[in-house]
Amino acid sequence: MELRTLGASGAVVSTYALGTMTFGNETDEAGAHAQLDRYVEAGGTFVDTADVYTGGVSEEIIGRWLAKSSADVVLATKGRFPTGDGPNDVGTSRRHLRRALEASLRRLGVDHVDLYQLHAWDPVTPLEETLSFLEDAVRSGKISYGGLSNFTGWQLQKACDLIEHRGWSRLVTLQPQYNLLVREIEWEIVPAAQENGLGLLPWSPLGGGWLTGKYSFDEEPSGATRLGENPDRGVESWYRRSRNQRVRDVVNAVREIAEARGVSMAQVALAWLVDRPAVTSVILGARTIEQLDDNLAAAHLHLTAEETAKLDEASDPGAADYPYGGPGVAQRGRPINGGRA
Repeated sequence: MELRTLGASGAVVSTYALGTMTFGNETDEAGAHAQLDRYVEAGGTFVDTADVYTGGVSEEIIGRWLAKSSADVVLATKGRFPTGDGPNDVGTSRRHLRRALEASLRRLGVDHVDLYQLHAWDPVTPLEETLSFLEDAVRSGKISYGGLSNFTGWQLQKACDLIEHRGWSRLVTLQPQYNLLVREIEWEIVPAAQENGLGLLPWSPLGGGWLTGKYSFDEEPSGATRLGENPDRGVESWYRRSRNQRVRDVVNAVREIAEARGVSMAQVALAWLVDRPAVTSVILGARTIEQLDDNLAAAHLHLTAEETAKLDEASDPGAADYPYGGPGVAQRGRPINGGRA
């Protein structure tokens, strides 16, 4: 497994992280522990969870694995979403995050986590209150670094500007949805992350399974898959994506490269993503050990410039006009020697 720094920090992590949203729900504890063991055996060093994954059960499963394992992993979790029914059981207020972090530490069986991420923007809580909590958590030794998840470009920039103004510890990562089917973050979010030294931790790198080629465009899915159990599931909805020509073009391009390389489609999609600008570590999420094994096989796969260009062209989200297309792109650079051309 290759290694990179965690954003602009000095911490080092593997280029593929193990996501654990399936733990305790789609994957039982024995299967989860088997995944963790296999991931570490493959050289993985970065485990990502959240307090709301299976209502905290994911963290508990990881905690029991940590108690019996000698593995030295970089551990990340998140807080923000509801952990109860009360008005203060949600959000990024100092009150909620303090309780959420303490509960996460208790479930994980540790006295600190390496990366604590705000799971999403909170329009109710003043941002200074939220970020001051992260600073206090760093100073108290309960977390090593703070990060963001699911923030837009302006939200990310506002947070980084406030931190710089106050002289607080810098954020190190942003965890966004990012894959060949979802590239719009390249318009504003990726440049903002690069400007502020945040490493990207993409979630849903396989587009909810679409980039593995397992879904037909002409037949509604069924059986023991996420869309088989719920074809209209969230952003992955079969009804929406199966009618989208761009999705077909991307899947076909991934399939052609995979067949030519003699690898799986999942490995091609992961290899494209891991080499995108600003990416620190791609979060793998698997139901089974077989799925994880296939994903881990991408660890040393890198695409050629021609293969990357083919996927870039097929997956281009097609900015309609200025400022993200055409002249807008051209204006983002200039020749250092000036001139009118």
